[in-house]
Amino acid sequence: MTAATHSSLFPQVPESADAVLDGLDPEQREVALALHGPVCVLAGAGTGKTRAITHRIAYGVRAGILQPGSVLAVTFTNRAAGEMRGRLRELGAGGVQARTFHSAALRQLQYFWPKVVGGDLPRLLERKIQLVAESAARCRVRLDRNELRDVTGEIEWAKVTQTVPGDYPAAVAKSVRDAPRDPAEIGQIYAMYEQLKRDRSVIDFEDVLLLTVGILQDRHDIADQIRRQYQHFVVDEYQDVSPLQQRLLDLWLGDRDNLCVVGDASQTIYSFTGATPDHLLNFRTRHPHATVVKLVRDYRSTPQVVHLANGLLSQARGRAAEHRLELISQRDPGPEPAYTEYADEPAEAEGTARRIRDLIAAGVPAGEIAVLYRINAQSEVYEQALADAGVPYQLRGAERFFERQEVREAGIALRGAARAGGNDSLLDDAEDLPSQVRAVLSTKGWTTEPPAGSGAVRDRWESLAALVRLAEDFARAKTGATLSDLVAELDERAAAQHAPTVQGVTLASLHAAKGLEWDAVFLVGLTEGMMPITYAKTDEQVEEERRLLYVGVTRARLHLSLSWALSRSPGGRASRRPTRFLKGLRPGSGALGAGGAGGGGSVERGGAGGRRKRRGPVLCRVCGATLTEAGEMKLMRCEDCPSDMDEALYERLREWRSDQAKQLGQPAYCVFTDKTLMAIAECVPSTDGELAAISGVGARKLDRFGTDVLAICAGEEPGEEPGGDDDGS
Repeated sequence: MTAATHSSLFPQVPESADAVLDGLDPEQREVALALHGPVCVLAGAGTGKTRAITHRIAYGVRAGILQPGSVLAVTFTNRAAGEMRGRLRELGAGGVQARTFHSAALRQLQYFWPKVVGGDLPRLLERKIQLVAESAARCRVRLDRNELRDVTGEIEWAKVTQTVPGDYPAAVAKSVRDAPRDPAEIGQIYAMYEQLKRDRSVIDFEDVLLLTVGILQDRHDIADQIRRQYQHFVVDEYQDVSPLQQRLLDLWLGDRDNLCVVGDASQTIYSFTGATPDHLLNFRTRHPHATVVKLVRDYRSTPQVVHLANGLLSQARGRAAEHRLELISQRDPGPEPAYTEYADEPAEAEGTARRIRDLIAAGVPAGEIAVLYRINAQSEVYEQALADAGVPYQLRGAERFFERQEVREAGIALRGAARAGGNDSLLDDAEDLPSQVRAVLSTKGWTTEPPAGSGAVRDRWESLAALVRLAEDFARAKTGATLSDLVAELDERAAAQHAPTVQGVTLASLHAAKGLEWDAVFLVGLTEGMMPITYAKTDEQVEEERRLLYVGVTRARLHLSLSWALSRSPGGRASRRPTRFLKGLRPGSGALGAGGAGGGGSVERGGAGGRRKRRGPVLCRVCGATLTEAGEMKLMRCEDCPSDMDEALYERLREWRSDQAKQLGQPAYCVFTDKTLMAIAECVPSTDGELAAISGVGARKLDRFGTDVLAICAGEEPGEEPGGDDDGS
């Protein structure tokens, strides 16, 4: 091992306290030197907040101002706490306690319980869902697996907001919260759950905080003992503190004010769990003499990415928006964010996969690329597109689509109905494949209207709805398709998506992406109804959706792509609109007023693989009218304008497409849609350039199918191979 390698693996501890300050920017240095009294650090995304607060603690310890054992640093995840401890050791400040709220409280509870109550601390429930299920049963309320998860989440929310069972219905109404069941019913289950815990001498994770709060409130001697030990507190991600965590922090502090908090109200995205930015926003009111430092130098993202992030927040409303931070990129310029409008969702997924493959070919590691979406049910089409393109991927914070329990259960039900054929009474009134699938999945929880609110029940419905949409697309692409054909298609998709991967593109929801970063980020499905999500009803809920998109944008270091589809499926009505949050930011969407930020670059129009910049309206090549429907734009003429299509050529292309689809094991529309084949039969291209100019024919499909299509157009026989090697090249 060389000296350089050894140095990178085992960084040298700074020689002195002053050396700890080396390399900090002026604002970070100000944080590090502010060691007395209340300190509020407002830290934007990518501004080095962890670096600032760890160097602050290390400088205080190394300068002899702070004793290591007297400092308690709290954060929200074990990963973040571990990272903080590691950095402090590297800076020569070992011995400082860096823990989560729960970990710190549990440690204190275990130590003081024998003295306060006697005996051992009650057993800690690792998972409360089984006890919630029993509580529901005792209340004669039947809950399925997903309803159980949602009710459990409601009980957790009630406890961190310090809401007792009897007050739960009123608290839900006051918070404009969508309860998964009747609030009175949940209140009864909550009360029974608490009773069963007492009867069995067990506690849950929320009780750890509640019991610690109770002891510190009732036993001043113990509170004084803890306050003598911990003289200095640091709280990271302060915008995510719940009322219960704030109460515990107040008790740790007592009447002292040696507290440093770090946060960004613009990254508050977990209000549904009880998190609130109010404590951060009210910090200067509670502590009028606090030192306030703003970290706005963004070391993560390029000026182009930061420009868009600032523009997003410039349109925000509400208290958090009043305290927004204007980031200043410290990186060299990079490419403008790419805005792409696709005709339909499969085209969006395929176009995204193609762009990802181009980035990997250009040297960007697959592990440094992420596709981020609003809900986990959106992952399926991207799993499929990446698998088809031969791009490895990994899911974060969710199971692969075909591994989800509801999808497996649906697959079993569909397989059973396919075997039963006409003998399944469920299918008596089902006239076609989609209606058969709807009938079968209705027994698994699918309904024509989605359930209210978010949560596990909504997640399950979204997964089943994705299967219904897949059946509709499959039936449209394959005339006369049966339930058995669909089951075979699902099996093939599952097999393609279950290939093991080691290093791959990350697929994740926007919530799961918090705290992470990549060289390249693709934000997909950015349409009204998905961003903001359809169940975001109040102004504050909509603003939290805006903050969620802001978090997604600020995950990107260099490459950022934002895309949306005008319709759900190929040939569908182009009725969708891009998210309102991009108005005035994406090219062609209107200018913002003072303080806004217009978008650079241009909006591209992506077909099923094409990359074309929109340079103006698409005109009918027959009558010259402006075209607005996706299908008409593919044909480059109005639907009712006369067609000069070569019918015989069109039929030969359809036969060829059918053979290709069978050999490749894909639906026919994945080769070319009907509209694209009609456009080819009308234009009769004779060169690669003429073929590539047709909507729905991009570089990838040109490489794969171009030779065959041009041969058919020339009246020749296509080659024997199915579009070349299926290696995604």
